[in-house]
Formats: sequence, C-alpha cells, structure tokens
Amino acid sequence: MSTPSATGFRAGWTALPARVRADLEAFLGSPVVAAVNQDGGFSPGLAARVRCADGRRAFVKAVGRDLNPDTPDLHRAEARVAADLPLTAPVPRFRHFYDDGDWVALVFDEVDGRMPALPWSSADLHRVLDALGELARSLTPCPLDDVPAATEKLHADMLGYRRLLDRTPDDLDPWELRHLPALAELAESALSILDGDTLVHLDVRADNVLLTDDRVMFVDWPWATRGAAWIDTAVLGVNAAVHGHDPDVLLADNPLLERVDPTPLLAGLAGTWAEASRRPAQPGMPTIRAFQRAHGAAALGWVRRRTGWT
Repeated sequence: MSTPSATGFRAGWTALPARVRADLEAFLGSPVVAAVNQDGGFSPGLAARVRCADGRRAFVKAVGRDLNPDTPDLHRAEARVAADLPLTAPVPRFRHFYDDGDWVALVFDEVDGRMPALPWSSADLHRVLDALGELARSLTPCPLDDVPAATEKLHADMLGYRRLLDRTPDDLDPWELRHLPALAELAESALSILDGDTLVHLDVRADNVLLTDDRVMFVDWPWATRGAAWIDTAVLGVNAAVHGHDPDVLLADNPLLERVDPTPLLAGLAGTWAEASRRPAQPGMPTIRAFQRAHGAAALGWVRRRTGWT
C-alpha cells in the first residue's frame, strides 16, 4: 500500500499580510529574522519555527481565507482548546492569538523535538502509545467545559456508510460493496460507545506528535472532544496500519482497549474516509484525498479482519 503523508504546500513568513506580521512581531518583542516551515499537516498556511533578532524562538501558525476557506475556523477552534489546556498536559504552551476576521495566527512555545520518522518504527509507536495512556489519565475528567461530546462531534462521520447506501460509488472495494448495509449498521452503532469524560485529541497521527528526549508532545487540537479514553489509541492504530503495522498485534495488550471493541469506530472511520476521499480536492490541500484513501483502506482492512465477514 502506498503511504501518502500529511503534507501540503505552506505559505512562507513573507506571504503573511504586513498587519499579521506586525502583530506577531509586536507580541514576540523583536523582528522575525528566520522562519522555517515544518513538514506535516494539510493546511496551506504558515506553520513555522521562527527566530527573532533578539534570539527568541517560537512556533507560529497562520492562515487566511484566501488560502483555504475552512482552515481559519480550525485555527480558531484550536486556540479555544489550547488556551484552556492544563499546564501539566504534554502540549506546547499557547502564548498568543491573532484574528482579524480573515487571517488567524497562533503562537506557541517552540518544542525542541522531532516528528516520528515514517514509516513508523515499533519503538516510536510504543513510546507514543504509552504516552497516550498517560495523556488520557491526565485529561480525565475532561478539563474543558465547552468542547462537544464525541457522539455529537462524530455523528455525521459514523453515518458515512449510511449515506453511501443511497448513492453507492461503483469503485468501492468489492468486499466493502458486498457488506455495505452491514458496515453502515456497524458504523452507526459506534455512537453508543463513544461517550466518556476524557479530553480526546481525535487526530493522533505521526505529524501531530513531537518526540523530545524525555517526553511525547501532542500538537494540533482543533478536533478536541469529550469522549471515551480509548478513541485516540484506536485512531493511532489506523495510522500505524497505513505504515505496515498490524494494529491488532500492536494493541493486543493495550489497557485502554481491554474492555471495548473498537470495530464500530473503525467502520465509521472507513465510511467517512470512503465518502470524503471521493470529493474534489480542497483548495490548497493537494494531498488530502490520497491520505484519506490510504487511511480508509487501512481502517477497512482492520474491520475486515476483526469481523471475519466473508
């Protein structure tokens, strides 16, 4: 299976409007003299480690509606979550927010870390899985009052296969097509197991993780929700499967999945990716559909093995 990465074409520092750069430099207290965009993520906006004339360093994200009409709202959602995350959470410290109605920018402390190398190594995966257990414990009960419940956040996603029943694409996987009604029912049943009182990241994948010498940091929280503590672990299992790992072997002894069968959620993810990957590409995000196809195929393969349907 091909393994497309979550990458795009990012705007540079000088592409930001002068008013945005001026606000950020005023907050940083010194002119920015270097800005290096980081790999990973689909946003066409800036996502850069910046260095100021006085030596200060920070991580800056910024995007405008002309680059992609939906991404500014994701940055606004991330700012709301980041502002209220507990200081003990393994996340970069949020420092500043700019919003002029068109352009949105966020400033975080720079983390001296690296993203996991792809394809995932077993060592990095197990390190992140252990960290997800610690993350779930530290964010239970959910420390944020205004995030949606997982059943609300994922309701439409879990009905992807249900919608495909009404307009069945002729290029579905043959096994997927044969079992489409059962997959729709299985995915919808996930809505009965997603509730919980943990702050869930919901988008854990390699490019949303930073590994330092002694910590695992989780970045990019716009999809945060209140839900079951095991959700992030199952989502990471799909990302690992895309890169050749057997998620059932990887997660065989994972304590977060001891008492739950994640198959309904996996079916829901396969359905929403099957639907989304067939839409036209989003502005400024040329790789997102290939990424969704690969993850949909990985989730579907996992569901097929777990159900044993012939």
